[in-house]
Amino acid sequence: MSSWTDADIPNQTGRVAIVTGANTGIGFETAKALAAKGAKVTLACRNLDKGRAAVERIQAELPDAVVALEQLDLSDLGSVQSFAEAFRASHDALDLLILNAGVMVPPESKTAQGFELQFGVNHLGHFALTGALLPLVQNTQDARVVVVSSTAASMGSMNFDDLQFERGYKPWPAYGQSKLANQLFVVELQKRLAAIGSAVKVTAAHPGWTATDLQRTSGVFGFLNPFFAMKPPQGALPTLRAATDPQAAGGDYFGPSGFMQMRGNPKRVELVDAAKNEGHASQLWQISEELTGVRFELSA
Repeated sequence: MSSWTDADIPNQTGRVAIVTGANTGIGFETAKALAAKGAKVTLACRNLDKGRAAVERIQAELPDAVVALEQLDLSDLGSVQSFAEAFRASHDALDLLILNAGVMVPPESKTAQGFELQFGVNHLGHFALTGALLPLVQNTQDARVVVVSSTAASMGSMNFDDLQFERGYKPWPAYGQSKLANQLFVVELQKRLAAIGSAVKVTAAHPGWTATDLQRTSGVFGFLNPFFAMKPPQGALPTLRAATDPQAAGGDYFGPSGFMQMRGNPKRVELVDAAKNEGHASQLWQISEELTGVRFELSA
C-alpha cells in the first residue's frame, strides 16, 4: 500500500510515545501527527528553547494535544541516563520509543565521553536510551521501538578497527557507518527479543530525500533541497508507518515508494545488505554494551 498517508494512522488515544529530536523536521512532524491521533507525546530535545517553541507550535495547531518536553542530549550518556531515570519514575508504560534524533556530516567532533559524534549520537546514544527504557517498553502491550536510519546506510561499512575514525575523520563515511549501525541494531535487538518470546516489535524507517535542519552542514544537499526534497510532513510518513501500521512486523523497514526511495509515500523496503550480517550485528552489540556500560534486561 504505497498510498499510505497520515490518515491511515490508527487512533493512538492513551498511548505513550517518546520522539527524540522532536523540536524540528521529521521528529517534529512525527510528534505532531501522533499527538493529533491522541497519543501522549514526550518531545526529547537537546535544546530546550527550541523544544519549547515546538511544543507551543503543536499546541497552537492542536489545542487538545497532550505533549511534554524533556531535555535529552544524546551526545552525553549522563544526560541519557538522567532522562531515562526521570521518565521511568513518572510513567508506567511506553508504547512507542521513536529514535529519530541525529547529526549529519558535522566537522570532526566528540561526544562528552569522547566518541566520534555521529557514531556517538546516532547509534550509541540511542542504544543506551533503548537499554535504559526497554523494561518499560516490554511492560507495555503492543509496544514498538522505531529506529530512523537513512539511505546513507548503503554506503556505510563497519570499521571495527577504527569505529571512532581516530586514524582520520571522514564525515560521509562516518555518517554512513552510523546509519548502518542503526540497521544492525534493529536486526540484533529484534533477534534477541524474538528469542525470548517478547511481543515488542523493532521497526525502522528512512525519510528518503527530505529537507530538514539535519542537512545544514551537508553542502550540496542543502543547496538542492528546494528543488528535489520532500517537505518534512511527507518525510515523516515512513517513521509514522513504522510506528503505527498494525500490519508491520518486527524487523520491517519503511521508506518512500518512488525512484531510488527518494520520494513518495511509504512502503516496505529492504534493509541494506550489510545490515543482514548477523556476525557484525552481534559484534556491534557487544562493543556498544562495552562503550556505553548499558546491559539490556530482556524479558518476555
